[in-house]
Amino acid sequence: MGNNKMKKILVTGGSGFIGSHLCEKLLDMGNEVICVDNFFTGSKHNIAHLLDNQLFELIRHDITFSLYLEIDQIYNLACPASPIHYQFDPVQTIKTSVHGAINMLGLAKRTKARILQASTSEVYGNPSIHPQPESYVGSVNPIGPRACYDEGKRAAETLFFDYHRQHNVDIRIARIFNTYGPRMALDDGRVVSNFILQAIKNDPITIYGDGSQTRSFCYVDDLVEGLIKLMNTDNITGPVNLGNTAEISIKTFAEEIINLVESSSEIEYKDLPQDDPLQRQPDISMAKNKLNWEPICSREKGLKQTYKYFKNIVSL
Repeated sequence: MGNNKMKKILVTGGSGFIGSHLCEKLLDMGNEVICVDNFFTGSKHNIAHLLDNQLFELIRHDITFSLYLEIDQIYNLACPASPIHYQFDPVQTIKTSVHGAINMLGLAKRTKARILQASTSEVYGNPSIHPQPESYVGSVNPIGPRACYDEGKRAAETLFFDYHRQHNVDIRIARIFNTYGPRMALDDGRVVSNFILQAIKNDPITIYGDGSQTRSFCYVDDLVEGLIKLMNTDNITGPVNLGNTAEISIKTFAEEIINLVESSSEIEYKDLPQDDPLQRQPDISMAKNKLNWEPICSREKGLKQTYKYFKNIVSL
């Protein structure tokens, strides 16, 4: 692991779901944290409790524009990540991934900061290999409705490696699989938030397709731990898969949520959206071997915490 002295750390997308948990953890470790966010999908509520901390700074800024700061490390998390949000303005989504990466890599080059890209399992597209190892190059439709996100994230990985090879920038790439937990956006249309909200309201739970498609859900605390370990491990660029290997079908997952919430919701089936991946499960051998990381929070425990958060928000 790298040295433990206090660092100045920039977190882009720091008021988002994962970003806010990361900011919190980095502050707990004694670092100075600069959170940058344009609040398109992030929320001030997620970081309100950090604003009194003297070592925390918040800057409202869109990373498609240049930023000049002095820092030691950059976590680049800024990008709308759910189809509802990233399809709202597809051009802006790909600009955030590509121009954002160029601007943050330029900042890392100038300040000699180490920079971590929050990439995604979506770079694998609809995979023909299961589970997905980092060596799998993916199967992505470059002109579909999800391409602004998937191809944007793939292009960002390209830029990271080009800056690394051409300018010797110290890079890390994490490929993040489905993550859930408190502070998820209620309106992001993704399966965890959708199912819990529908169950709380006793509305029908909407499954797209027949429910046989699978996902692997990682609790946010585990994920943040993995990001920090990757950033502070020397002699590794990645990409490294970070996610939970416990795979579950969407239908079974819906039933788990109904039981947890003690809901009277029925399940209703709708057509599967275009290019929706049929299966998602990370191969995390590299994270285990190189980072000594694997998720420890069970789905049962993680979902209880998430449900508690949603229940409080819905009752406000």
